[in-house]
Amino acid sequence: MKTHYYLGWFNNFFPEKLEKVLQEDITNRKSLVMISSTPLVAEADGAAERSWLDHAGIGFDEYHLINYHVQKEDAHSLLENASVIFLLGGDTMEQNGFLMDYELSEPIKNSRAIVMGASAGAINMSAKWLCSKNFGYDVKTSSFYDGVGLNNFSVLSHFDLENNMALVQDELSLLSKEMKVYASNKDCVLRTKGDKIDILGNVYLISHSGIQKLDETF
Repeated sequence: MKTHYYLGWFNNFFPEKLEKVLQEDITNRKSLVMISSTPLVAEADGAAERSWLDHAGIGFDEYHLINYHVQKEDAHSLLENASVIFLLGGDTMEQNGFLMDYELSEPIKNSRAIVMGASAGAINMSAKWLCSKNFGYDVKTSSFYDGVGLNNFSVLSHFDLENNMALVQDELSLLSKEMKVYASNKDCVLRTKGDKIDILGNVYLISHSGIQKLDETF
């Protein structure tokens, strides 16, 4: 049964409820493999995301970072042997281009590892996402991007929903007719375990242009 964590962003650490669930889920702690969102920048090493796991008492025997400084074949091998795969937050478009360039989607989907993504990483874990200037992207026209497709839905993560609810609903209306869209602010979690979905924080479901706030289940 595959487990995926779609995270927002945490300025401090994971909430205690999330730490507890992660401790129970992550039993294999041999190798953490992180996927950069700024793959040309070697210094972008996922320090913030690692600190969240450290605070939760979740350490690994090996830590690896995949970026353009790692050979493609080595990247695939690291993913194949990962205990946890973590798509880092940051630049959604750069990370998406890197995932496609290095052909990482299939190795991630085929892996037995727990897969996590924060902010940009969570967006790129989803099946499809909308790149729009209204969501902060430096683009003139909106377009859809394919993500890894771990689950057949879309994610808008780490966005100021409460002050932009009408905008979000309007922007994602078309996509919501094709698939469910889960929209969340920063301190939020959507976890899928098999067919079960768990929610922590303010997460909204947009479906067929309608929007509803989901109950927390953690």
